[in-house]
Amino acid sequence: MTIMTPAPFALADSAALYGALMAAVADAGDPDSHVFACILSARATDGADPLDDAVGLAPAELDRLLSKHFPALAGRGSSVAVYLAARRGRRQGRGVADLVLAEEMDDLRTLLLDHVTAPADEAVWLASMVARACLFSNHLWQDLGLTGRKDLSGLLLRHFGPLAEKNTGDMKWKKFFYKQLCDREGLNLCKAPSCGVCTDFKLCFGPEE
Repeated sequence: MTIMTPAPFALADSAALYGALMAAVADAGDPDSHVFACILSARATDGADPLDDAVGLAPAELDRLLSKHFPALAGRGSSVAVYLAARRGRRQGRGVADLVLAEEMDDLRTLLLDHVTAPADEAVWLASMVARACLFSNHLWQDLGLTGRKDLSGLLLRHFGPLAEKNTGDMKWKKFFYKQLCDREGLNLCKAPSCGVCTDFKLCFGPEE
């Protein structure tokens, strides 16, 4: 599927798209709107998968998110709306690797949804978006397009508090999620009896800047 990239948002111009999205929010002080603007601007400008796939949402879910948090885009006459519309879509064709990744994403989404702080559309959307971002290769806050780990920890505590509070050792979030999945299955893939004596300690803990 060929994705067009109309002006004014060139590839990697995520800051400009973020600013344009924040100009269309329903509530500029809402931390979730900031998070959604970060995620959408990062994934829409990276030139990879179509936007719906890249953020892990079904088209109808993304429609609802945009309508609720960015109502000024509803007329679809703005350059932002035109740009996003051109980036929308689902990738055609699914191979074995896609099915494996889809199952992995489902496991991560279920883990998050099993620890929702309070029922809300935002929690459902973020569970999918965070699960999708876990399949990328950078630190989770980077793959979500956030400004830092503090942003990520904030959204996790807001919406998935019972899970986030289990991370008492400040483990890197991707490592923490996968360790939780292993614990659920009764698996122990660590090569040391405790984190404190593990030679890979710095891979699981420490700065993420």
